[in-house]
Order: sequence, then structure tokens, then C-alpha cells
Amino acid sequence: MKYSIFTAVGVVLLMIIAGCSQNSSNPLLQEFNTPFQTPPFRKIKVKHYMPAFKEAINQHNEEIETIAENKEEPSFKNTIVALDNSGILLSKVGGIFYNLLAANTSDELQKVAEEVSPLLSKHSDDVMLNKKLFKRIKSVYEKREKLNLSTEDRTLLKKTYKNFVRGGANLNEEEKTRLREINKKLSLLSLKFGNNILKENNRFELVIDKKEDLSGLPQTVIDAAAHAAKEKGYEGKWLFTLDKPSLIPFLQYSDKRNLREKMFKGYITKGDHNDELDNKKIVKEIVDLRLERANLLGYTTHADYVLEENMAKNPANVYKLLDKIWKPALAKAKKEEIMLQKMAGKDGNHFTLQPWDWWYYAEKLKKDKYDLDESKLKPYFQLENVRKEAFKVAHNLYGISFVERNDIPVYNDDVKVFEVKDKDGSHIGILYTDYFFRKSKRGGAWMDAYRKQYRINSKNVTPVICNVCNFAKPTKDTPSLLSYEDAQTLFHEFGHALHGLLSNCTYRTLSGTSVAQDFVELPSQFMENFAREPSIMKEYAKHYKTGKVIPDKLIKKIKKTGTFNQGFATTEYLAASYLDMDWHTITKPVTIGVNEFEKASMDRIGLIPQIVVRYRSTYFSHIFSGGYSAGYYSYVWAEVLDADAFEAFKEAGLFDQKTAKKFRDNVLSRGGTEDAMVLYKRFRGAEPKIDALLERRGLK
Repeated sequence: MKYSIFTAVGVVLLMIIAGCSQNSSNPLLQEFNTPFQTPPFRKIKVKHYMPAFKEAINQHNEEIETIAENKEEPSFKNTIVALDNSGILLSKVGGIFYNLLAANTSDELQKVAEEVSPLLSKHSDDVMLNKKLFKRIKSVYEKREKLNLSTEDRTLLKKTYKNFVRGGANLNEEEKTRLREINKKLSLLSLKFGNNILKENNRFELVIDKKEDLSGLPQTVIDAAAHAAKEKGYEGKWLFTLDKPSLIPFLQYSDKRNLREKMFKGYITKGDHNDELDNKKIVKEIVDLRLERANLLGYTTHADYVLEENMAKNPANVYKLLDKIWKPALAKAKKEEIMLQKMAGKDGNHFTLQPWDWWYYAEKLKKDKYDLDESKLKPYFQLENVRKEAFKVAHNLYGISFVERNDIPVYNDDVKVFEVKDKDGSHIGILYTDYFFRKSKRGGAWMDAYRKQYRINSKNVTPVICNVCNFAKPTKDTPSLLSYEDAQTLFHEFGHALHGLLSNCTYRTLSGTSVAQDFVELPSQFMENFAREPSIMKEYAKHYKTGKVIPDKLIKKIKKTGTFNQGFATTEYLAASYLDMDWHTITKPVTIGVNEFEKASMDRIGLIPQIVVRYRSTYFSHIFSGGYSAGYYSYVWAEVLDADAFEAFKEAGLFDQKTAKKFRDNVLSRGGTEDAMVLYKRFRGAEPKIDALLERRGLK
């Protein structure tokens, strides 16, 4: 999942470059004396952030005033480019702070976030609502046809102008005041929502003290639970939590139905306990404020506001795509439910299948039908081997290499750092990998940037990128072993990283992953295809004890199960996409409860009771504390693109250099410098078709 915390708090950084002030006591206000100017994490303390943010805001204000008060006639260079080149210190401080807030948080960092959030929201509004600045931008925009601009120049000009209009530049003073209030409230509410979920994740514990209650669980899962319990001081016991490496195997294998129910309900009731961590009121406030803001800016709904900038363009097109996939997916899910009910009956159980039974009986059915036991796969998916193969795939495609660096500071001992080099040996950028679960890290997996790629005065500023996941840590006896799905997740986030690393743009506003939201998942989902390819899998799937390559018969079983349970997987995802769209296509403030709204949404599409929407509203972080509001559909939209794109490689050869170059040159390196569909068609030669996606999911 591409997810920027900086975006999540609504910070509009109008990017980058000016000299950093020198301050001997605050490392954030100094030039970084590290390789490639990477952050000196060990020197940075919590106390440094607020002074650095305040100084950065002051510096950016001065830069904005210089641009706005310029007596020269407004030009592309002295207005648009100058604006894009402003705010280096703010971007630098914010990039470090918000990445650590997500990956290595603490109560102290969260307090800073609560304090700085309204300051940043106000600063963003001060820039976007600056009359003199907008007047200059509008002046340049109105004479754009006479300026002899390059394609990238024209895109920057158009995007800058639209950003200001969408940020309220054309509103009257009363409306601007209200917009400021809304933005401030939204930034705080989103932050509060995310903090509540992190605390919910950390407070749930299932502690098992009877060995018989471990029935059905693979030994690796039991060992990990024992290790987790020991770390918490629960000697001789086993600890299970809501983090995915603990939750999913428990739901798949535990023979104890009552404990599966407890784990499952612990997960799906996050933020819904009517206590200090309850998110229902926050959800209603967020959606109502987003609607009010959209109306202020001239849009019917928040979704209309968001989608104007995406490939989908409007809510109708999103619903059209979802509906096209929903019907065959739901039909398949209903057939799957019948098969699972029969499987439960074989065990002598006559209860009606419940959501906490689905994973368990799906695993049994898969083993029965395909003789494939997921627990037998894990020993072949050692994290380091998967990571090395992802790097190798990138090398085979683009000629790039990854060299581990031990001289670059890290913020946690789990983090590794790699210098990325092009085929000619030149420096491309830096990649941090932070793969293991810990309590100080929010859930999920993501890519982000400490520094994006761009050019200033003909000098190329190289990117500093991170991949963050929540995989199981190594234990005393075993290395970190991934599920097959985890292996795909690693490739997925690495695809996002390549999008940031291989950027070759002039303007920071347009570089890297700064693309349409429903295009940003293309590079990541495209990389997942390689993880699934049998010839690639044999390169990285080696038994951690024996070193033996995964047998062909196991690969064939994996391939055969490629469409297994896809009714479930597709409907639970699509249900979340519908829920997101339903929340953000409201035209009047919500008058019913959050759970009632959610139920009505699910009833409308006919989601069967044995399946729960992938993210219930109260912990739907993508849309309420992340950057995916009215955009969760993006994954399936991009899957249409990635399935079609991978067909090009299957037709020409997995590592065909001509095809790889076209993908790098037209997708990975161009950022948001042109319309996303134009870039895709330049690579593929035509618009994508949905056929490859339906076939991949077994929904044809």
C-alpha cells in the first residue's frame, strides 16, 4: 500500500529547495553530514521536532512572501518554478517526522503530532489562500498557450493552478475562514482516528496457558506465540495479537472455534467499543466535514472532489467498475460458502458457518481439494531470500543493483539500508527496508519517501525511499518465514519503491509516486506478478533448513489454487470499496449511526453474512487516517492495468529488455508529468482491458 502520512494530515507542501538554516543544537536545522544527506536518526530527539517545524514554517512563509511580492511580471520561472522549489526545510523535517510517527512511534511523538497538526494545517491554508500568490499563478495560467512550455512544464502549471482552486483560492473571505476551520478539524480527527487504532491493536491480547488450546496450530506459529509471550513476561504461555502474522494463522488453523471467534471479533470491533478509543463519532465528523468542504468548493460530494484528479474522473465510473466485478465475485463467494458448509458438516459440525469459520474451513478445503497446506509452504519463504529475489528481478528488468550500506544511520536495529545503483554504476538513491512487526509500528505495509527525486538548477537530487512491513520476527530457532501472501506483499511494496527510486522528473510536485491515486498501485501490483511466476519462485523459495528448492509439485498446487477462495477475497475487498464510496457520495450530513450506515451499505450490495467487509468503518484507516478516501477502489482499478501490463511481458518474455525499458521510461520514471492513461498507452499501445483481471481471479 502506498501511503503517505504527510498526505494523511492534510499537509500541502509546495516543495522544495532553499538553503537550510544552521543551528548548532538542533540536527534537523543543520545540513546532514551523512552519506547522501540521509537523516542522522540517532542524533534527532523528540524535543527537536517542534522547534524545527516552527522554523521551517517561518522559512517557508518568507519564501512565499518573496514570490507573492515580486515586482516583476509573473512568469513560469519566477512564480510556478519558484513555488515548486520552496519549502525544503519543511519537507525535510516533515518527511522524517511523519515516517517515524508511522514506523517507530511513541506517546511523545504522538503528542508532537497533535500539537503540530493544526500548525501545519493553518500553514497549508495560508499558502493556498494567499491572494497575491494566487493572482500571480492565475496570471501565468491564463497566458499558458503563449509560453512555449514543455509537457512537464504545462503539467506543473495546470496542477499548481488547480491545486490552488481546489484549495479554496476562489472563495470569499467568509468561506475561506470556514475552510480553514474544516481543514484544521479534519487534520486532528484523522490523527486521532489513527492513534486510536494503533492503541486498539496493542491492547488486545489472547493469552493461552493450556497446551490443548493450541490444537491445530503449526509449530512455527506456536513458537512465535511463545516468543511473543516471553517478551511480554508471560513465561510458559502463548500470546496471540491482532497483527496479521499472528491473527491470520490463528484463524486458519486453530481447532478451537471459541478462540477463533474471540480473535476475529477482537479484530472486527476495533474502534467500536464505546470507550475512549471509539471511532464512530470521529467517522461521522470526518465524512460530514468532507462533504461540507466539497460543497464549499463547488462539488456535489467529497468523491466528486477527489475523483476529478483520478483516472476514474467521477463516482459513476467507479461504481460501474465495481458492479462489473461484484456480480461474478458474489456468485463465486456463494458457491464457496456452500462448499465450506459441507466441509464443516464432514467434521460432524451442524452449526451455520460464521465469519470466524471461513479461514479455517477454507484452509481445510484447500488441503482436501488440492492437497496444499499453507503451513508446509512457509519454510520455503524465508524473508531474506524473497527480498534478494525482488532485488534480482529489478536488476534483470532494469539493470539496477542494490548494495547494502552499514555506514548510513537507521532509526531501529531492524532496519537495513541499500544504495541503489544504475547499470553504469551511477547512484540512483537510497532504500530503507523495515520489515518486522513491533508495537511501535502501525499495522499494514507501505512505501514512503524521506526525500523525493527532483532537479534544481540542473542538479539531480536523488531519492531516499523506505519500505515498511509487519512480518513475523525471527525466533531463536527459525528465521523470519513468510506466508505466500507475505512474499507478494514484499514484492508489492518494492514495486512502489521502484516507482520512487526510478523517478526521472524535473519538478518535485510531479515526481515519483505523485500520480493519480488509481494509477499509483500499478507499479506495485505489477511486481506481484513476478513473485507468482514459477520460474522466479524457484529462485527464491528454498527450504530454510535443507536449502532445497520448492518442488515443482508444490508450485503446481499453488498455481492451481490461484483462483481458490477468490470469491471471498474479491467480495471482502470490493465491499470495502463500496463502503468507502458510499461514505463519500453522501449529499447530506449523516443522521444514522455508523454501524447502521455500514449495514445498509452492505445490505444494498447483498454481501452474505459469512463474509465481513475487509475494513469496517471504525478501523478503515486507508480512508479515515490515510490518503485513500474515495480511493480504496484504486487497487482493483490498478489491477486492471497491472494484469494487462504483465501480459505484455508474457508475450515478449519476462525480462525482455525492450519491454522493460518502455515500462521504466513511460511508467516508472515519469511520475505525474502527463495524464496517466497517456503514459500507459505509450507503454502498452492501447487502453487496458478487464479480461486479464477476471481470468486471473477465476471470475470469467
